[in-house]
Amino acid sequence: MDFHRRQFLCNTAWGFGSLALTSMLANDMGIASDDLLEGSSKILHYPPRAKRVVQLFMAGAASHIDLFDHKPELEKHHGEASDFGEKVEAFQNGLGPWMKSPFKFKPYGQCGKMLSDAVADLGNCVDDMAFIHNMTGKTGVHSQATYLQATGFQRPGFPGMGSWISYALGSMNENLPTFVVLPDHRGFASNGPKNWGNAFLPTSSQGTTIFPQRAQPIRDLFPKGNQVTPQSQTDGLALLNRLNRDYSTQRLGDERLESRLKTYELAAKMQLSAPEALNLSTEPAHILKMYGLDKAGAEYSKTINVPEEIEYFGRKCLIARRLLERGVRFVQIWSGNDNSFPRRNWDSHENIEQDHKPLATGMARGAAALIQDLKQRGLLEDTIVLWTTEFGRMPSTQGSKGRDHNPHVFTNWLCGGGIKPGVTHGESDQWGFKPLDRDNPTQVYDVHATILQLLGLDHLRLTVRHNGIDRRLTDVHGRVIKDILA
Repeated sequence: MDFHRRQFLCNTAWGFGSLALTSMLANDMGIASDDLLEGSSKILHYPPRAKRVVQLFMAGAASHIDLFDHKPELEKHHGEASDFGEKVEAFQNGLGPWMKSPFKFKPYGQCGKMLSDAVADLGNCVDDMAFIHNMTGKTGVHSQATYLQATGFQRPGFPGMGSWISYALGSMNENLPTFVVLPDHRGFASNGPKNWGNAFLPTSSQGTTIFPQRAQPIRDLFPKGNQVTPQSQTDGLALLNRLNRDYSTQRLGDERLESRLKTYELAAKMQLSAPEALNLSTEPAHILKMYGLDKAGAEYSKTINVPEEIEYFGRKCLIARRLLERGVRFVQIWSGNDNSFPRRNWDSHENIEQDHKPLATGMARGAAALIQDLKQRGLLEDTIVLWTTEFGRMPSTQGSKGRDHNPHVFTNWLCGGGIKPGVTHGESDQWGFKPLDRDNPTQVYDVHATILQLLGLDHLRLTVRHNGIDRRLTDVHGRVIKDILA
């Protein structure tokens, strides 16, 4: 470590550069990093099976019956009037005839898992994956359902899962955020940053958004224009350092300032580390090709198309791998933005084949590459990969080619650290309308509880007192899904 780097950190981070330097000096003197990077859980509740999580979130509601949950009955009764055997309230007008998937299904892997050709690239990974086909939600409204999957609650004001994990476990690195979010390049999904906000947890636990396709992937990390010189930046930060120091001595125990200073400390470190982490030029050609980035920078059609989705989702997956291997604890990757027309999300009311094919193909290529890449680097064994969406879609038609919302059943899948490979837990009924066993569905609380346990945390004991209530990620629910534990 050279003197200039230490001097830089002392003069930046708006008052916390000195702590960054202290950390680096401690490392130079042989102090273990675990003694410097602490979360709220000083002692884990269980032996951890995993250290990190990457969540793939399909915004707009991906259709389980067109990707992972094969329904021969829909093929057999395609075009016949739908009869659910009970009163059904559709979100819009999605109670047309039964509709088979426009995609062909076939078995993959030794486990014989049936996948549609829209996600065929995941066929090489199914023997590492655990599918849950009886997921059920509480609402068919995008914003509420997205909140539920992301935060465990249907309304704003609660921390995202990544924030809870960041708060509980702390960081595994000094120079990058603990929780990173890679949104869709076209914009945020429903609720935007509230999905990964810290709410009543410390500010330092919130997700840091990175847009890899933008000229400045991390907003305001570096000064804009040429009006700020290195000397003026140093002088300005020195002044802020003095003001913050004076303020903190007058208001001891103000956690808001402490969190803000930690954020600035991290920003200073990221000026050194983030450009390197996001630089894909050092990746070998065969890795870029695996992620679908061998034709990066091509011109794309204005209509949604497969090559564009492969490049954009694959880029986020490769960056996720680079972040995970550098010690980022939780990475969240989003596919789809909010209510765009023509469709650039999974909300395929009009045409399942037109919208789902590009999005699903791009997702499957990137996700498969990520799983295989983590596996070949020895990282999959202690990294959980979680795929989710806010709800499913109806087995009956909306219009002639679309599907309406279905909050009653949908699919999640997981693989990696502590997950039993090549299994399916829970089934939907013959139509893919509701869980086959309606008395024992799987809820998002169960998935959250399972992930926390694999990280060494008891979801019942990870609580924070807020407004007189002991809050937790799983609210008052949650059961560990033992059937998918290795």
